Amino acid sequence: MQPAFFTLTDGRFVPSEDARSWWTPGMLSGPLLGGLLARALDTAYGAPEFQFSRLTVDLFRNAPFEPIEVTTEVIREGRRIRVTEAKVLTSIGVVARASGVQLRRGEQPPSPVPTRTPDWDAPDPTGITDPYFQFVPDGDHSRRGMWIRADRPLVAGEELTPFVRAALAADEGSPVAHRGETELEFINADYTLTLSRDPVGEYIGLAAGGHVSEDGVAVGHATVHDQKGPIGSSMSTAVANVRTV
Repeated sequence: MQPAFFTLTDGRFVPSEDARSWWTPGMLSGPLLGGLLARALDTAYGAPEFQFSRLTVDLFRNAPFEPIEVTTEVIREGRRIRVTEAKVLTSIGVVARASGVQLRRGEQPPSPVPTRTPDWDAPDPTGITDPYFQFVPDGDHSRRGMWIRADRPLVAGEELTPFVRAALAADEGSPVAHRGETELEFINADYTLTLSRDPVGEYIGLAAGGHVSEDGVAVGHATVHDQKGPIGSSMSTAVANVRTV
């Protein structure tokens, strides 16, 4: 197991070197911010009778590479729905936020609903050592997919909960949906994870579902899987970020 990305010290999350952004080394990794936001909501409001059915993460400002704080609050507390919010605080102010919707679990209606989620011809992830195993069935990039397995804790001394595991993986729905045949030239501004249930096991799968873009603005989505089947979706908006040599 690799060292954790963050250590919680005096109420602040102190980053390790591996928490640096891939896009901008002087900043914190965006996917990890989404994970910390999900962790904060899960820690404060997670309950067996409620399902985190939606998580929307807004990444509207680069976070400097420094210790950060995460705050939470309840927006709406109802009998069957709970809406909460979390924010990432840095020396330059709020850089990211997340809103969560929890729905009360209950009896499943007896009438079946025809499924429109296509079968996924993904390889079995068991035994895969690469934590980000990507594949393109038959060379068709519109059907690309990825298995993700966390190889380290997000916060030192803590195990990932199923919800946080899914939230960390959901950010990768953007490159799955928006990557070109040779490279990724869109950076996501937000993503929304929807879940009908928590993932089972350590592997999270993402299957490309669609991409449309024009004038440097893109929207796309991916279906989220575990080894038992589809469990939700990840939708993202992204802006062109063409690298120049």
